[in-house]
Amino acid sequence: MIEIQKMAGASTSEAVPKSIYKRRRFMTIISQAFTLAAGLLAASVALSQNYPSAPVTLVVPFAAGSGTDAVARIVARKLSERLKQTVLVDNKAGANAQIGALFVAKAKPDGYTLLMTTNTSHSANPSLVLNLKYDPIKDFTPITRVGELPFVLVVNKNDPAKTLKEWIDLAKLNPGKFSYATPNSTSLVASETIKRIAGLDVVGIPYKSSPQALTDLIGGSIQMYVVDTGSGMGMIKSGGVRVLGVTTKEPLSSMPGIPPIAKVVPGFDLTSWNGIFGPAGTPKPIADKLNTELQEVLGDKEVQKALSLLGFETWPTKTPEEFAKYVADQLAQWGTLIKQAGISPE
Repeated sequence: MIEIQKMAGASTSEAVPKSIYKRRRFMTIISQAFTLAAGLLAASVALSQNYPSAPVTLVVPFAAGSGTDAVARIVARKLSERLKQTVLVDNKAGANAQIGALFVAKAKPDGYTLLMTTNTSHSANPSLVLNLKYDPIKDFTPITRVGELPFVLVVNKNDPAKTLKEWIDLAKLNPGKFSYATPNSTSLVASETIKRIAGLDVVGIPYKSSPQALTDLIGGSIQMYVVDTGSGMGMIKSGGVRVLGVTTKEPLSSMPGIPPIAKVVPGFDLTSWNGIFGPAGTPKPIADKLNTELQEVLGDKEVQKALSLLGFETWPTKTPEEFAKYVADQLAQWGTLIKQAGISPE
């Protein structure tokens, strides 16, 4: 009995130190984790306070002279003033905005390489492109929506059609003979939707850039183009092309007297958004700082006036999180639009 009690006593005395050891070890790990988190947070805050300490590159995945390029240059100029650092606009056009988007997705997430893009790369491409090399949600840090760039349907100034209805009637009388330009997803989806609803036999011609498509429309190589007002406003104001309709459901203040396409093509309603992203992993303090600075930029009266001359309507999101939700919603919406238009991914 004495031996048994001694053994039992030994077992009990050993169990207590192990329990205490485990508890102390657990508390040590928790303490180290909190210390590490606090250190990372402090480093991140310090990084944002010193940001930017070098020029920032704003990548535009479309050609110089495009609507997004024009918007980017106006925004970059004022953002440079606020950040007290040069903001360089770098055009990396091609593959329906894939080249520029992929470049930024692979860039170092330090706030020095940003992307100003549209629904083309982040809403439409996932439904238009097979084996897309980037994920519009996982590979980017949303910073802010900038606004909307309206699109309008234009034809050659010498086209016999004076209204959209007249143009549609002419296209029906000439099946397979009319063509339209598609340098971006908005032009493609808008044109294909009109084609489907109106029952037209017209041919889509891919282009690398909006200026190139406008040149061919003016030259008579194509018969119709749904162009953004940023690219087309100069030709529209000079009378180089004729506007037959706007893609928005309601008339545009920048296009008085021009009816919505929906007046002739029931149910048609299409808008193009514009926004700024960083690569995935961009520190939150930097994303928040950029969002705050861009709020000020887009609230500037001179910037708003310059953008309004392009037909652009500023519409910034208040936080990166709000923009993230908007991007996710637009991804689903454009997927539906593309499916309804009968466009298959290639």
